[in-house]
Amino acid sequence: MQCPIARSLERVGEWWSILILRDAFYGMTRFDEFQKSLDIAPSMLTRRLNALVESGLLERRRYSEKPPRDEYVLTAIGRDFRPVVWSLVAWGNRHFAPEGTSVQLVDRETGAVADPVLVDRISGRPIGPRDFKPAAGPAANERTRGRLARVDAPRVETAS
Repeated sequence: MQCPIARSLERVGEWWSILILRDAFYGMTRFDEFQKSLDIAPSMLTRRLNALVESGLLERRRYSEKPPRDEYVLTAIGRDFRPVVWSLVAWGNRHFAPEGTSVQLVDRETGAVADPVLVDRISGRPIGPRDFKPAAGPAANERTRGRLARVDAPRVETAS
């Protein structure tokens, strides 16, 4: 599929993958650390770690020859996923935490709670539906162009 969302979900769309990446952002690198933190079956953890390595989000590094043991370290691609995880934290806190906030993003210097927003790197403006829209890129096929043509199509409001 040509859609960047579909391609991204191919790599990280499985529940365990995002939780493994979350734990990697928290500093975990070893199989037993991930297993203990996630309470995940070893076979499932092995499959998800292998998939994340194959997708280029984690790198496998040998830290012991006898017995052979590897650690899993974030790559540049994996580190680039961090803002997505932070956005999920903020979204989850806002909509799905009736008991209150259990994890929050804070400023390292001041300790002030942060509220992440997506910002255009070029203009510095927050990205919202009034000012920004998805558009077909140079490599878009007809299917993608057709899907995106609906973005500006007039909508007919109906009474409920």
